[in-house]
Amino acid sequence: MTQQKKKLLNSDNKEGLKRDIGVVGLGAAIINSIVGGGIFVLPAIVAARLGSASILAYLICGVLIILIMLCFAEIGSRITVSGGAYAYVEASFGRFAGFLTNSLFWFGFGIMSDAAIANAMADILAIKLPWLNTQLYRALFFLIVFSGFALINIRGVKQGVQMVKINTIAKLLPLLVLITYGWFGTTSEHFEWTGWPTGGDLGEISLILFFAFGGGEIALNASGEIRNPERTVPYGILVGITIVIVLYILIQTVSLGVLGSALSDHVGAPLVAVADRLLGNFGATLIIVGSAVSIFGAISGDILAYPRLLFAGSRNGLLPHFLSHVHRKFATPYWAIIVYSVIVFIFSITGGFKELAIISSAALLFIYLGVVLATIKFRIKQSIKNDGSFRIPGGLTIPVLALLAIIWFLSNLARNEILGIVLFVVILSVLYFIMKYFKKRA
Repeated sequence: MTQQKKKLLNSDNKEGLKRDIGVVGLGAAIINSIVGGGIFVLPAIVAARLGSASILAYLICGVLIILIMLCFAEIGSRITVSGGAYAYVEASFGRFAGFLTNSLFWFGFGIMSDAAIANAMADILAIKLPWLNTQLYRALFFLIVFSGFALINIRGVKQGVQMVKINTIAKLLPLLVLITYGWFGTTSEHFEWTGWPTGGDLGEISLILFFAFGGGEIALNASGEIRNPERTVPYGILVGITIVIVLYILIQTVSLGVLGSALSDHVGAPLVAVADRLLGNFGATLIIVGSAVSIFGAISGDILAYPRLLFAGSRNGLLPHFLSHVHRKFATPYWAIIVYSVIVFIFSITGGFKELAIISSAALLFIYLGVVLATIKFRIKQSIKNDGSFRIPGGLTIPVLALLAIIWFLSNLARNEILGIVLFVVILSVLYFIMKYFKKRA
């Protein structure tokens, strides 16, 4: 075993961190990490394909994310260095696999998801600001948003964190108001099933919907601050994911109950249409403002977090050296922030929400696939022993189920989407070996 892998596998907590995070705290962190801009748009997309059977897709995504998060919990309790999925995959399969994971994370998931929710935000705001439907004005809007967030985060991490703090309340409050009022405004006829959905329809919509379930693994990065992790991690995951599933199902149920089949006519802003039917202009404005603030906060948090992956990859020799430059005055990875923001801006003006969400979900599932395979590998090699670290009950049952579920999800990708991802991986591979060659020459 190499010295690098020994460092990655070191589970001793010598960071001096205080273990204050309990079940409730971890569950809340998972909720905050998962619930984002996607849920303000996806109910109409799901309803358009599945109708009153939409709940099935939410249950399928919920079960899969629980299985995946348990794998994160097990391997994360053993590999405690910074990097999350990137560190787990690198420790298991080597530097090249770590490079691919790092790149898929910040580019395939981070950039694509930010570009997707930026388009969702523009679609929602366009209800009150119709000029955002014009491509030129939308591009200028995105330019202001991403350059503004980049400037804020370049000036210091403290400013970036302050922008993120308001996100949780902003995203949950309007949703809870919508659910509370909507529950009394539903019509029972809207829930009648017209037939069982086909496996193809269920698979394709579940793949898109999974976009709204990603990100919970971020909460497990604070593993060194979790109290009694053997108990807190599994219970915290179950609490957080269960609440997310219930919240999402209630949102979908209320949306269907209020609008019925008309829900699919409001693809750009379905929850705004529901709130308008229930509470008039006040309700619509509440959801518009709440969703916009929520998405603003999510993008701000990503521009704070994801450039650090570019920075870490550069420091480790996986990405160009200039990405690890630190600003002399503000002590922030300014080039990484600038590059990330520019790429997000480019993709935000070249694609719509649905297309970008599919690519983002696929990239995240490939990352999750690597983590699940790493969990299975450590189990088979008995690298995870009874040393107090968290272990998933049932042996390999849960990791294997997660593996099969991920493969089923990915099998629903269209041919052009599969070719695009394969081409992306090939380009990354070529870049990796070119950089490796020149590094050896140097």
